Amino acid sequence: MNKKTRFILWPVLIILGSEQRREREIRSLQRSYWNRDFAFALAGYFFLFMSVTVFYLLPLYLDQFHPSKSRVGVIMGIHSVTAIIVRPFLGRVVDARGGRKMALLGIVGMIAVMPAFHLVRDAGTLVLLLRAAMGAGWGVALTATIAACSDLAPLDRLAHSIGIIGIGGILAGAAGPMLAEELVRRFGSGALFNASLIFLCAGLVCMIATREMPRPENGTAARPGFQFGGHTLLTLAVIGAMPAVHGAIRGSVVNFIALFGASAGFGRIGPFFLSFSTAAILTRFGIGDISDRYGRKKVIFPTAILIGLNLFWIAGLRNYGTFLLNGFIAGLGQGLIFPALSTYMIDFLGRENKGLALGLYLSLFDLGMGLGSPFFGWVSDLGGYRTMYVAAGALLLIASVAFHLKAPRLEARSPDPSAGN
Repeated sequence: MNKKTRFILWPVLIILGSEQRREREIRSLQRSYWNRDFAFALAGYFFLFMSVTVFYLLPLYLDQFHPSKSRVGVIMGIHSVTAIIVRPFLGRVVDARGGRKMALLGIVGMIAVMPAFHLVRDAGTLVLLLRAAMGAGWGVALTATIAACSDLAPLDRLAHSIGIIGIGGILAGAAGPMLAEELVRRFGSGALFNASLIFLCAGLVCMIATREMPRPENGTAARPGFQFGGHTLLTLAVIGAMPAVHGAIRGSVVNFIALFGASAGFGRIGPFFLSFSTAAILTRFGIGDISDRYGRKKVIFPTAILIGLNLFWIAGLRNYGTFLLNGFIAGLGQGLIFPALSTYMIDFLGRENKGLALGLYLSLFDLGMGLGSPFFGWVSDLGGYRTMYVAAGALLLIASVAFHLKAPRLEARSPDPSAGN
């Protein structure tokens, strides 16, 4: 080939080489989690979660203004309610365009709101509005970041990959409250807001560094709407209720465990979250693919029963050591139920609608968080924290039995690699 011919064909060769690299990237992503972009995206997910988990101690900051427990529940829960509002169409956008751009948009929105928390002087309208605005950014950023991470993971281990992704949130769930306790003790409550802002900026940098991976061009498109395969309204209600109840129960633990621990004289609450997170991480690495191998319902039902019984145990705790052990058992349950239940929703709606299914699951979960926090705060106002946890455990047990009886059994299956994500 002479020089003139090489010069003419050079652009073509560049294009062909680029396409070959795209194909190699796609094949490598189907084999392994550990690639540059997955690492950056997972780090972005971790920092995003850290920015939120330091706010688990916001109720202690608000306590100086002497609000009712139900008011604290409303302030904490509005974050989830506004996240729900922004999600209905987000899943479709993520399925069509990928998660990275939407993740950046959500994180930037949260960064813009954070400095205003320094102006909070009571438990009134301002803090409620700020929590609502943070929730809107969180609703966009969380769904899009999970979708972006899962696009970079193997296609045949969906539940396992979501579980691995969730470890970033679990680590943040342990580190965030402990860090927040130390910052507030040393520097005052303003450090809480500064730390959250720093973590958001770190998450933004990580997502900017993440490349949007190419997707196979195979003509597979997301279905144009919800298709439920002829299931009855009761069945759909039961399926939708399970993540909502899970969210309500999660809210009863996350938003009130600090106040419960203080009322029981347990001192530091951070070790509870550390124990919880350690167990959840061990579960994800040890048996994180169990629902991929044996089916979603075979994991969801016994795990939900375990969590419900553990809530009854919280209600009777008097000793700090058993308090930490309870956190460990709760973490085991959370480590199994989140990937199994979220992947059940993906299997139910179809793998080509992954973004839509994740958005729906997270919306239902946040609906539970948003409604459950004020409801359980009201129960606590009436009967105390121990009564609240008994009620939470009973609700989860009822929902679990209904799900087990009415939800269809979906076989754990590996998608055809040619079908894309």
